[in-house]
Amino acid sequence: YETFRTEEEERIKATGQDVKSSVYFMKQTINNACGTIGLIHAIANNRDKMNFGKVFFLNIAIRVTHESSAHEGQTEAPSIDEKVDLHFIALVNVGGHLYELDGRKPFPVNHGETSDDSFLEDAIEVCKKFMERDPEELRFNAIALSAA
Repeated sequence: YETFRTEEEERIKATGQDVKSSVYFMKQTINNACGTIGLIHAIANNRDKMNFGKVFFLNIAIRVTHESSAHEGQTEAPSIDEKVDLHFIALVNVGGHLYELDGRKPFPVNHGETSDDSFLEDAIEVCKKFMERDPEELRFNAIALSAA
């Protein structure tokens, strides 16, 4: 992954790419914060499809569940300096393009055109490429934010 990431960054810097100004992207500056950054990327790039703030303010069940699990401390977070072999990114559709948003990269990566109708299939193709780069790696998960 690290080798590919470096090569991809150099290739994009050399050839350029189209990134819509409406793509929300932030660099990950805190170790082991990729899950939080991935969620921020997913939500911030889908504001037009969800009324996110209103959902949290009006949904008592979400608030109660959050408060109870926050007090339980079910998972101990790794030390901020601990090296981990796990990483989270977000794939989003912004303006008809599928972007990979990885806070460890210096910029979004445009994987080409997509639509609301084809986004899932297009994202699957990107995920397949990730898996092809390291076919022996079994630690891979994907989740989707979708309408209920």
